[in-house]
Amino acid sequence: MSVNIVVVDDDPGFRRVARALLTARGLRVVAESPDGASAIAAVREHHPDGVLLDLHLPGEDGLSVARAITGQGHPLRIVMTSTDRWLWSEEELAGTGIVRFVPKDRLFDTDLKALFSATA
Repeated sequence: MSVNIVVVDDDPGFRRVARALLTARGLRVVAESPDGASAIAAVREHHPDGVLLDLHLPGEDGLSVARAITGQGHPLRIVMTSTDRWLWSEEELAGTGIVRFVPKDRLFDTDLKALFSATA
């Protein structure tokens, strides 16, 4: 059974890289979104198992998007990413529905399949 992911980032180049990394690890990217509003719509439409979500998005930040996605009631795993250093605690992450923060420059070395699996 495939694990379906929505990739959310305003940089189309990063979305391409993320798609390639996720696909190479056996995950299926079902949608890409450049901003929060389209991310929320994509989650509503595709009911993915997970979301790879950038912190900095046009209009609203990734934390707000995570809260909105989590509030839709569909269980999923949200992994936050950014080029910035992460300053929030694990409790703050969990409060927004985010299971983990991974810096963009560490995605290649991260076990993305485990992060997005239901047992991670």
